[in-house]
Amino acid sequence: MRTATINRQTGETNIALTLNLDEGATITIDTGVPFFDHMLHLFAKHGRFGLTVKAEGDVEVDAHHTVEDVGIVLGQCLRQALGDKAQIVRYGSQFVPMDEALGLVSLDLSGRSYMVCDAVFTNPKLGLFDTELVQEFFQAVAFNAEMNLHLKVLYGVNTHHKIEALFKAFGRALREAVTIDSNITGVNSTKGVL
Repeated sequence: MRTATINRQTGETNIALTLNLDEGATITIDTGVPFFDHMLHLFAKHGRFGLTVKAEGDVEVDAHHTVEDVGIVLGQCLRQALGDKAQIVRYGSQFVPMDEALGLVSLDLSGRSYMVCDAVFTNPKLGLFDTELVQEFFQAVAFNAEMNLHLKVLYGVNTHHKIEALFKAFGRALREAVTIDSNITGVNSTKGVL
């Protein structure tokens, strides 16, 4: 199975994360930031990934270091679990509605890091979670997974709904991209490497 476990400790955070691309029954998340836990759970559930996250961070300062560092480790685990990327579909795009909000995520597991986030969140904070951390999290994932990632909230009013739409769409788009297609020989690239 395509799985990876990474432990990362810094002066600001201590993170243990396991990602399983092929078995989604196990989802256990505890970052000390409840709204972020909820979003990670949605990502894993809708992507059908196994995900275990235990993070301890300096949340007494704010949630920034914890959220960004979980993104770093998740991206590293994704890159490791994909191995040589043989026979993966590579691309994934998903629209997800969440009540009045509509989110879009489109990604390419290209081996080239890039991230665009086109979203406006009118509520600056949800619990301990600063909504500007959405961009920090996805940037950390994209750069460490070496993925091209585009996120857009097309419309919506409620900040929670907008962010939830993006996390669900990210899970679904990533599921599409990591899917093995037996019709693909080697990697899905004319370069012969991803």
